[in-house]
Amino acid sequence: MKEKRESNEAKAEMTPMIDVVFQLLIFFVVTLKQEDILSRFQAARPAHEEGVICHVPELIDITVHKGGFIFKQRPVTIEALDRQIERYSRMSKTASVVIRCTKDSPQSNLIQVMDVCSKHQMKNLSIFSM
Repeated sequence: MKEKRESNEAKAEMTPMIDVVFQLLIFFVVTLKQEDILSRFQAARPAHEEGVICHVPELIDITVHKGGFIFKQRPVTIEALDRQIERYSRMSKTASVVIRCTKDSPQSNLIQVMDVCSKHQMKNLSIFSM
């Protein structure tokens, strides 16, 4: 006859424990509200300096066409556009620059605008064809 060996070691099953952990994780992710996190988030902002106008545009819109460039609904030269982009880049290098190209615009004009943006380290460029 075979003898049965009795083991005093308790065997813990890991599968049910992992299931419970995942269920709790899913519960907390689903019930968590973003407002709860943001209401407890404190950020110290720098004080506004007197006499300094700090208006950073959310969107810098440039149109490239056959005859040149349009910035703020006015025709501009590449030199004037360079000065404007330089001014905006001093305020924010992450402002979005939208470059709209008409179908008859030469590729060289687009490259000039992209070079100006690169020169002033503008990071967010979007190019559209109209």
